[in-house]
Amino acid sequence: MAPFDSAGAFLMMATLLPVKLLLVGLLAHGVVGSPGPSSNTGMVANAVLEDPEFTDVIENITVPAGRNVKLACSVKNLGSYKVAWMHFEQSAILTVHNHVITRNPRISVTHDKHDKHKTWFLHITNVQEEDKGRYMCQINTVTAKTQFGYLHVVVPPNIDDSVSSSDVIVREGANVTLRCKATGSPPPSIKWKRDDNTKIAITRNNSVVLEWEGDVLTLSRVSRYDMGAYLCIATNGVPPSVSKRIKVSVDFPPMLWIPHQLVGIPVGYNVTLECNIEAHPTSLNYWTRENDQMIHDSQKYKTETIPGNPSYKSVMRLHIGEVQHSDYGIYKCIAKNPRGETDGSIRLYSSSPPTTIPPSTTESITTTVPSTRVYESPYGLSTMSVNHFDKGIRYQSDYNQVDRSEHKSSDTSPNRDRSVDESNEINGATKSFIRWTTVFALMLHIFLPLNQ
Repeated sequence: MAPFDSAGAFLMMATLLPVKLLLVGLLAHGVVGSPGPSSNTGMVANAVLEDPEFTDVIENITVPAGRNVKLACSVKNLGSYKVAWMHFEQSAILTVHNHVITRNPRISVTHDKHDKHKTWFLHITNVQEEDKGRYMCQINTVTAKTQFGYLHVVVPPNIDDSVSSSDVIVREGANVTLRCKATGSPPPSIKWKRDDNTKIAITRNNSVVLEWEGDVLTLSRVSRYDMGAYLCIATNGVPPSVSKRIKVSVDFPPMLWIPHQLVGIPVGYNVTLECNIEAHPTSLNYWTRENDQMIHDSQKYKTETIPGNPSYKSVMRLHIGEVQHSDYGIYKCIAKNPRGETDGSIRLYSSSPPTTIPPSTTESITTTVPSTRVYESPYGLSTMSVNHFDKGIRYQSDYNQVDRSEHKSSDTSPNRDRSVDESNEINGATKSFIRWTTVFALMLHIFLPLNQ
């Protein structure tokens, strides 16, 4: 059998033999040569005098997983001796001289041909975490010479979904525990924060924080305010950091409140009724009259639900066009979801038309046409300017009553001036009573003709 074939038999026993014993076998079969006999005694003397030596240390290297790495072993006076690379912790011979011994396809060996084989390089491609540890470079002298270098493999964090929490749905008032497990080298640290940067309520110490450290986050007696997305962020100093988004949904039955339960509107005007709702999951919303008849969209009625922020809030609106006497009465807003239902009532009643126009929603300027009327009072004739407005303005339910304009009157009658001048002896209270009586009489003269 050829020497290299015999060496192959030894390589089959690599997992059974200690490193030094395996090297002896390789040496005996020519894979790792030793200085042979020579007929020239001068050459033997020179070989003894010039023993191989390491000329530099093996540098410790830190490399992220997935990269390629190269370890260098520099020697001088190698002569016919051989250089071997071993993984010390795994007790595995990797290379001997130009031969790759391991079956790991990611391992290779080269040497610098331009410096008389002074530097031998061990190459590891696509470095994995199991490649970390001490690497030994050995020269096969009678007493083997060795030196070590350490390969430190760092691994970016990775969140293990199989043992981490996923999206969760709970009822309001229940407890929630969120877990986040991550691997990496060095071991990563975990912190929690809310996706919208709002604070986290920690019941354990009755505090609120922007961030919470630890792989477990416990929320006790959750409320709708705890609802939202939570970020588990894993870092270990090796980029990139990773995060997992966990959504916490809090279910509760619908709740509503009504800004205005009594809404007055004149005949012929438009009106909007409103109900504010909180519910999760999203509620089914509709309107009814007092006879429980559901209101559908038509020329007269238009319903809409406007989503709010946060998502569990919304506003129900019912638009009623050109209100008639038959439209007065009770309207109900009703909200239902799988957790329950609720309703609220709004009473629509008849009121007098406004005497001033509210700010227009479509025009920035409102034009009024003043007219002057003369009224007779017990104290003489008075004049007053009255503004006339077109009917048909939109009348919002946000106002429970229509604002009245103030009408100021000026007395141009000399008769009234005389009566006031002749009352100098009347005390202040009597004068005040007379002035307010005059104003009241004028108001009667103004509004009675307008309402006819």
